[in-house]
Amino acid sequence: MTRRYSAFSLLREGLSGQKGWEPAWRSPDPKPRYDVVIIGAGGHGLATAYYLAKNHGITNVAVIEKGWLGGGNTGRNTTVIRSNYFYPESVALYDLALRLYEGLSRDLNYNIMLSQRGMLNLVHFPADMEMAARLTNAMQINGVDAELLDRDQVRAMLPIYNYGPDARYPVAGGVLQPRGGIARHDAVAWGYARAASRAGVDIIQQCEVQDFIIEGGRCRGLHTTKGEIRADRVGMAVAGHSSVMAAKAGFSLPLISYALQACVSEPVKPILDCTVIAPGAATYASQSDKGELVVGGALDRVPSYGQRGNLPVLQGVVAGLIEMFPIFRQLKLMRQWAGIVDVAPDSSPIIGESPLPGLFLNCGWGTGGFKAIPAGGTLLAHLLATGQHHDISRPFDLDRFANGRLIDEAAGSGIAH
Repeated sequence: MTRRYSAFSLLREGLSGQKGWEPAWRSPDPKPRYDVVIIGAGGHGLATAYYLAKNHGITNVAVIEKGWLGGGNTGRNTTVIRSNYFYPESVALYDLALRLYEGLSRDLNYNIMLSQRGMLNLVHFPADMEMAARLTNAMQINGVDAELLDRDQVRAMLPIYNYGPDARYPVAGGVLQPRGGIARHDAVAWGYARAASRAGVDIIQQCEVQDFIIEGGRCRGLHTTKGEIRADRVGMAVAGHSSVMAAKAGFSLPLISYALQACVSEPVKPILDCTVIAPGAATYASQSDKGELVVGGALDRVPSYGQRGNLPVLQGVVAGLIEMFPIFRQLKLMRQWAGIVDVAPDSSPIIGESPLPGLFLNCGWGTGGFKAIPAGGTLLAHLLATGQHHDISRPFDLDRFANGRLIDEAAGSGIAH
């Protein structure tokens, strides 16, 4: 049952330092043993714990986090949700996530503020309309909503774009996914955390993994700053630090970590009612419910673990925004940040058992991690519970790099990976 607060009680809690709030999730000390331990209390880790309980009845689970819940990429992204990919394997994966997102507020009994305002990928030149038509057809064949728009249709939908004769990034048309949109990133993390905790999952913050317990050639648990934690199976969902964690376990992964930069403007009245990306400008933008413009761009191509980003990349992102929407020239930036993303050679995720038996991977999402949270959690939970792949996760196993069955979605983000 949800507790209700009056305006007076909310004011009182604010003035008292929120001492009377009922915790949304438990923060217990770790037990010495669990059925499953998940490393990483971001969206994918928390979703995995929730679906272990919901779909498989496994509740003796711990999620451990070096920092604080949702403090990594889950809190450092641009909140975009979509499934407008080209290959059937990718569409199956990302549309599973989108379908789960569509019912997630009801499922978790927590408002994730999903807004399916549409995802519009612009096409800049007439010659590129053929590839846009191929993408639209592929999406429709794969059962995903997609519409091919001409220039006039884009202009009717996006009248504030720069359509002038001297526009650096002209518009020939676009590909629209009406079901695409945005959700509140911290609400997604908090909703999964609360639901998992209520199911009996232990969420343990400020608990750093120091080493893996390996016995008989198999992962048997973890050495952490809060003591030894043993488990039958261990899941790893640590995004940009996947290679670092893999090194502790004694193997390497075909991943490179980059900083993905974003920023938000001061709030303004509603003016941008879809999420739009201009591939030529390597910039995309949406408007939050508070009125802020949320702006993202291409990767900083220098491998890094710095979550602050850097000025040259920020300049490029803002320059792209201004080229797209000259009306925004006078807006002030409120803040900027970077998330650390791990990119595989084919720009598709890695889901499956690691080279260390008993340790299972959820990594390599690149720029697509937030939009995939419900699917990533569902599929890793299936692996941890059954020891076997789900049909959707099977193509993304680590063995694809040995057998050559790559799923090359380098253009899937609409901007350069």
